[in-house]
Amino acid sequence: MMAADETQVGIRRFVVGDISTNCYVVSSGTSCLVVDPGASGAAIAEAIAREGLTVEGIVCTHGHHDHVGGVKALKQATGAPYMISAGDDERAQRAYELSSHVFDLSDDSVTDAPAADRTLREGDTVSVGDVTLTVIETPGHTEGGIVLLGPGFALMGDTVFAGSVGRTDLYGGDATKLAATIARLKELIDPETVLLCGHGPETTMARELATNPWFR
Repeated sequence: MMAADETQVGIRRFVVGDISTNCYVVSSGTSCLVVDPGASGAAIAEAIAREGLTVEGIVCTHGHHDHVGGVKALKQATGAPYMISAGDDERAQRAYELSSHVFDLSDDSVTDAPAADRTLREGDTVSVGDVTLTVIETPGHTEGGIVLLGPGFALMGDTVFAGSVGRTDLYGGDATKLAATIARLKELIDPETVLLCGHGPETTMARELATNPWFR
């Protein structure tokens, strides 16, 4: 668990799936939001229930299979509404097809996402308890990638990693758009913000500004 800013928020990370995707559970009081449930929706639901938390929403930062593959099972287990950007809603519903030629998807727990209950756009907010996350559109890794900016932290999806950025050689990737996205994030995110990435360790905006070659 970590505390962010002065808001009472808990953040727990689950590492799921064959390519070690980070799923984050953002909690406030007894309510929580699950971000990027990967291929482990049912297991995440069980773990959250053991902690006495109620899932109020499911959000995916983009539509790749390793981030949306557990949405269906998690939604079935909890009844929580599922949200993704308008730009990646259709992609998430075809996640298996669009990734199967690149990745080994023999794990039958990986499924396409259902149609979104709510599609997200720039400036929209998602709330859980006393915590509000603001949507930043971040095209480049996919057409409809988003970052969720909270109090003192940001859920980056695969837009930024510690020392790197998301790949752009997959279907829908665009290196020029990603470069423009990074330029925007440098202006929008405070240097002290903790960046919670879709793969690998957390970092800070200050560290990336100083060391990440994509930020220069």
